[in-house]
Amino acid sequence: MYGLQVYIFNSPRDTFYYLFQDLAFVPLQVIIVTLILDRLLTAREKQEKLLKLNIVISAFFSELGTVAISHMTSSNLNLSTLQGGLKVDSGWNDAEFKRASNMVKGFKFQVECNTEQLISLMELLKENKPYLLRMFDNPNLLEHDAFTEMLWALLHVSEELKSRASLKGLPKNDLAHLSNDVMRAYRFLTIEWVCYMKYLQKDYPYLFSLATRKNPFESKGSVIIE
Repeated sequence: MYGLQVYIFNSPRDTFYYLFQDLAFVPLQVIIVTLILDRLLTAREKQEKLLKLNIVISAFFSELGTVAISHMTSSNLNLSTLQGGLKVDSGWNDAEFKRASNMVKGFKFQVECNTEQLISLMELLKENKPYLLRMFDNPNLLEHDAFTEMLWALLHVSEELKSRASLKGLPKNDLAHLSNDVMRAYRFLTIEWVCYMKYLQKDYPYLFSLATRKNPFESKGSVIIE
């Protein structure tokens, strides 16, 4: 093209002048592409991954998470204290969700399970174990260490419960051990539940409305609107 330009206009000086001008701007073009465009593409890719992750988390709480929390809540000895900070409603803002998240992370859970509660929880986890295991196959979860840790804690509870020939007549020390395993999973579930509710309120208000009525920390909650 440069040769054709010299041939047509017979002005090598101008042609080479603009050639060097173009070469001078190459580093600037590289910077623009690598720093700005690359950041924009990375941010978009991250946003897409976050969306997929939130969909997976929402599906988990819809299928298993909320019900699992309800089962574990029945063995929470200081539930009334926890309930006061988790009365989520449509009026909550980012500051209130952050306060709730910090409260849960620093909360001293007191869980004491009896035989009936353990049997009920074991049946729930046994029924949903295939779904729970499939969650680990989702590559999007690799981006969320806290959620993966919660899944491991829940799977551990399932393995502990099914490893005993019978949950009836267990010694006190073993009940305390199982209660501690349940408490670990319960804490992780509660932390992720707060994040899940924040996501629903922001992006899916109609799902958020149902989720608030199914609040697993409200013992007298009802999905029926009166």
